[in-house]
Amino acid sequence: MGHWDLFRMIRLGLGLLILVQAIVTKDVTSGLIGLLFTAMPLLNIGCCSTMGCAPSKPRHISETDEISFEEIK
Repeated sequence: MGHWDLFRMIRLGLGLLILVQAIVTKDVTSGLIGLLFTAMPLLNIGCCSTMGCAPSKPRHISETDEISFEEIK
Protein backbone atom coordinates (compact mmCIF):
# COMPACT_ATOMS: atom_id res chain seq x y z
CA MET A 1 0.00 0.00 0.00
CA GLY A 2 2.95 2.30 0.30
CA HIS A 3 4.97 4.15 2.85
CA TRP A 4 2.95 5.87 5.59
CA ASP A 5 4.73 9.02 6.71
CA LEU A 6 3.56 11.64 9.19
CA PHE A 7 2.09 13.99 6.59
CA ARG A 8 0.04 11.20 5.02
CA MET A 9 -1.41 10.27 8.43
CA ILE A 10 -2.23 13.93 9.11
CA ARG A 11 -4.05 14.17 5.76
CA LEU A 12 -6.05 11.04 6.63
CA GLY A 13 -6.95 12.45 10.05
CA LEU A 14 -8.09 15.76 8.57
CA GLY A 15 -10.12 13.97 5.92
CA LEU A 16 -11.85 11.87 8.57
CA LEU A 17 -12.55 14.98 10.67
CA ILE A 18 -14.14 16.71 7.68
CA LEU A 19 -16.17 13.57 6.94
CA VAL A 20 -17.43 13.24 10.53
CA GLN A 21 -18.33 16.94 10.65
CA ALA A 22 -20.25 16.56 7.38
CA ILE A 23 -22.21 13.63 8.79
CA VAL A 24 -23.01 15.53 12.00
CA THR A 25 -24.19 18.62 10.10
CA LYS A 26 -25.81 16.57 7.29
CA ASP A 27 -23.96 18.60 4.66
CA VAL A 28 -23.54 16.81 1.34
CA THR A 29 -20.92 19.19 -0.06
CA SER A 30 -18.67 18.82 2.97
CA GLY A 31 -19.24 15.07 2.78
CA LEU A 32 -17.92 14.95 -0.77
CA ILE A 33 -14.91 17.03 0.20
CA GLY A 34 -14.35 14.77 3.22
CA LEU A 35 -14.49 11.69 0.99
CA LEU A 36 -11.96 13.26 -1.35
CA PHE A 37 -9.58 14.19 1.45
CA THR A 38 -9.94 10.73 3.01
CA ALA A 39 -9.45 8.85 -0.26
CA MET A 40 -6.30 10.72 -1.24
CA PRO A 41 -4.04 9.37 1.54
CA LEU A 42 -5.70 5.94 1.47
CA LEU A 43 -5.00 5.53 -2.24
CA ASN A 44 -1.71 7.44 -2.03
CA ILE A 45 -2.71 9.84 -4.78
CA GLY A 46 -1.91 13.50 -5.12
CA CYS A 47 0.74 15.71 -6.58
CA CYS A 48 3.64 14.94 -4.31
CA SER A 49 2.93 11.33 -3.41
CA THR A 50 4.40 10.08 -6.68
CA MET A 51 7.19 12.67 -6.71
CA GLY A 52 5.28 14.60 -9.37
CA CYS A 53 6.45 17.89 -7.87
CA ALA A 54 10.07 16.90 -7.43
CA PRO A 55 12.57 19.11 -9.23
CA SER A 56 14.69 17.53 -11.91
CA LYS A 57 18.21 16.47 -11.03
CA PRO A 58 20.79 19.16 -11.73
CA ARG A 59 23.08 18.56 -14.67
CA HIS A 60 26.68 18.52 -13.59
CA ILE A 61 29.16 20.23 -15.88
CA SER A 62 32.63 18.79 -15.82
CA GLU A 63 35.77 20.82 -16.38
CA THR A 64 36.21 19.28 -19.82
CA ASP A 65 32.81 20.42 -21.10
CA GLU A 66 33.03 23.40 -23.41
CA ILE A 67 30.59 26.18 -22.68
CA SER A 68 29.53 28.28 -25.67
CA PHE A 69 28.28 31.82 -25.36
CA GLU A 70 26.36 33.94 -27.83
CA GLU A 71 26.71 37.71 -27.69
CA ILE A 72 23.39 39.56 -27.77
CA LYS A 73 23.37 43.21 -28.82
